[in-house]
Order: sequence, then C-alpha cells, then structure tokens
Amino acid sequence: MSASTQPVKRTSFLRKHGVKLVALIFWLGLIGSYWAYTRANNLTAADSIRQVANLLTSTAWGPLIYIALYILRPLIFFPATLVTLLSGFLFGPIGILYTIIGSNSSALLAFFVGQYFGKGLLDSEESAGLVQRYAQRMRDNSFETVLLMRLLFLPYDLVHYVAGFLRIDWKAFLLATIIGSIPGTISFVLLGGSFGTLDALLNGEISVNPWALGLSIGLIVISIALSRFLKRREAAPDPNTQS
Repeated sequence: MSASTQPVKRTSFLRKHGVKLVALIFWLGLIGSYWAYTRANNLTAADSIRQVANLLTSTAWGPLIYIALYILRPLIFFPATLVTLLSGFLFGPIGILYTIIGSNSSALLAFFVGQYFGKGLLDSEESAGLVQRYAQRMRDNSFETVLLMRLLFLPYDLVHYVAGFLRIDWKAFLLATIIGSIPGTISFVLLGGSFGTLDALLNGEISVNPWALGLSIGLIVISIALSRFLKRREAAPDPNTQS
C-alpha cells in the first residue's frame, strides 16, 4: 500500500518545488563557478563585471546571450526590472528590441511553467490574494485583465504564473503582454541607458542623461494613467443596458 503511494508523493513534491530546485541548483552552480573563476584568474569583482559587460557588448553573440538569459530568467527568480535596466545600460536604445524579444519569450515560458507547477508557485499569501482578486476576471476577460495588470506594473512573473495556473488562452495572454509591456519596457531600458558608462559607475562617478530619465518617468506616468482610464471605462455602466 505504502509502495503504491510513494510515486504520487514524489510527483506532488516535484510539481510544488520543481522550479525552486532548478533555481537553487543554478545559483549554487553560478556562485561556485564565479568563485573558482575569479580565484583562478586573480580577478576583483570590478574586473569580472567588466569582462561580462565586454562579452555582451563586443561580440555578435552578446545580444543572443542576453536574450537567452532573459528567457530563462523566471526559472532562476531573477528580477525582470534589473535585467531590463541592464539592457539599456549595456546596449542603449537598441536594447529595447532585445528586451521585447526576451521578455515576451520569457513570459510565454513562465506561462506554461505556471500551468504545470501552478499550485506549487501560488501558495504564498500575496499570490493567493492576487488570484482571488483577478481569477474570475482573467478567465472571463483574459486580454483586458492581463493588459490592465501589465499597465499597472504588477509583479511581472507573478502575472505569468497566475495566468498559466488559471489556464487562460495563451494567445490572449501573449498579445496583452506584448502590448501592455511596451511602455514599461521602453521606460526601464531608457532609465538604464540614462546613467553613465560602466567604468564611471565602477569608479563611483554617476552621470545622468536628463532627457532619457525624463522620458522614462513620463512613460511610467502615461502607463499608469492609461491603466486607470481603462479601469474606469471598464467599471462604467453600459448605457445600452439601462432602461
């Protein structure tokens, strides 16, 4: 009897903690590799950062590596905002294109991961509250709800996993993500690009491009204002239904 139930318990554990285990293994491997590499080459933290930046910006493989890392990012629980800022800092305005490709591919991957590991990823109180608030709306109006959540800058990966867990139409999810994420993507890439060079930052010298910074803040304000407009429009009574 106990032998027959053992496989079920193992499957349940993997479904609940599979992504967390992948992230743990990745970070342990990355930290161990970094420590071994810097020690073998006698590098400081600043030296290693410069080497990574040069790899991403001075070779044709750099953008592809960045996009690949962005796609895998939700599996290792690395914040999307930081990766997007890094794109602007390293690549400049062309980083918008790389980020759009990487972020939307990442969103679709996380959506399908959410379908498979859903219950294991949505046990926290924050996640449960978001599900209770948006579950029925997301099922009934998938495109509009995901679009609104993107414009409101709700936690990026949590939206992916919730949408996957609720098994909404993936095409509506992807289209709403592409459209709704454009203001935020452009804004954070410009924000990352508004700061000075890598060498200047590593030397403690911070210079800011006021035009890029202002445009970045303006896009964030526009995105939030648009979300509020859509929310009010959605809540307004339909005059055709009134007598």
